[in-house]
Amino acid sequence: MKLKDTGLTQEELKDLVKKYMIETYERFDFVAETAKDMYMYDPDGDAYLDFYAGIAVNSAGSCNEKVVAAVKDQVSDIMHTFNYPYTIPQALLAEKICTTIGMDKIFYQNSGTEANEAMIKMARKYGVEKYGPNKYNIVTAKSSFHGRTFGSMSATGQPDNACQVGFGSMTPGFTYAEYNNLEAFKEAVTEDTIAIMVEPVQGEGGVIPATKEFLTGLRALCDEKGILLLLDEVQTGWCRTGAVMSYMNYGVKPDIVSMAKAMGGGMPIGAICATEEVSKAFTMGSHGTTYGGHPVCCAAALAEVNELLDRDLAGNAKEMGEYFMGLLATLPHVKEVRGQGLLVGVEFDEVIKSIDVKHKCFDKKLLITAIGSSVIRMVPPLIVTKEDCDKAFAIIKESVEELL
Repeated sequence: MKLKDTGLTQEELKDLVKKYMIETYERFDFVAETAKDMYMYDPDGDAYLDFYAGIAVNSAGSCNEKVVAAVKDQVSDIMHTFNYPYTIPQALLAEKICTTIGMDKIFYQNSGTEANEAMIKMARKYGVEKYGPNKYNIVTAKSSFHGRTFGSMSATGQPDNACQVGFGSMTPGFTYAEYNNLEAFKEAVTEDTIAIMVEPVQGEGGVIPATKEFLTGLRALCDEKGILLLLDEVQTGWCRTGAVMSYMNYGVKPDIVSMAKAMGGGMPIGAICATEEVSKAFTMGSHGTTYGGHPVCCAAALAEVNELLDRDLAGNAKEMGEYFMGLLATLPHVKEVRGQGLLVGVEFDEVIKSIDVKHKCFDKKLLITAIGSSVIRMVPPLIVTKEDCDKAFAIIKESVEELL
């Protein structure tokens, strides 16, 4: 839909949002009317270089032609049905994902937080049914982020974060341990623990990758204790980190893994994949969804996954991530540049505030985000080139220098 077809000005459109919508976001002050590949465009045709990618969603580029074609084709066949009949996109996507990432079974959801809810439920039901009524506790990491529905926000190890404050008591059954501290996780595991749940790279926690020793150590700990390793790959999954799934960078395999974001290429979809044994915890009626596995979303996801794999965008993420992080390390007042593939964070010293960098970059038509007071995060489409990285770096550098 184009703004000119509504008869509204940009300011009138913004006024409608302010009047009728419940706002919980700090808006970028522009109307995103169209998007293509690395750019978003406002109604005046001004281009914004997108190093946010819809929060790590548009990995094969905005409005990827094959994804758009798959959506149009599927809409004309069947747009929605309940999950009782078989549908073609569901089946083909299930085979593609499970065979690609080496997992046995998949269950579709609508988003990342729903996928994490399903992962938590599956683990807890598995523990209770196999070991008894108290075997449902899960150890997660401090500074983690798993979503905003009640189970996933209870798993989030940020008790002072706005996503938890003001909602009363969290869902019981979660214990938090320090990320990248294997001994802390060992101490947190009790006889009532059924699983350990972590992100391979903490995104909202400041773009902090797991060390190899930590993640391989968690896998060994879970094997030793007979408990499950749950990996939240909502943001890291599907080529973002230089491998198809981030856990492949570490040589480990989870018992359950959640995914969303890049999986759908811009359409809302999430999923969990599990081993055959653990998947048996979900029995008839124990979990369900009206829209999960939506035919249009599955068709889009199949096209997106094929694009990511056929174009080796994991390889491009690895190459461009290393190049971009090398540039960013030369910025003034940088304490650390860290990340994995094209999930990139820059931490500044106390002289530079990340929110100020974000705002300055927006004024220069570069879209990035800020985490806390000191970290900026970039998650561009995985089709990014050196020229794109050079342009983004020049804008960030100019923005930081203007703040000195």
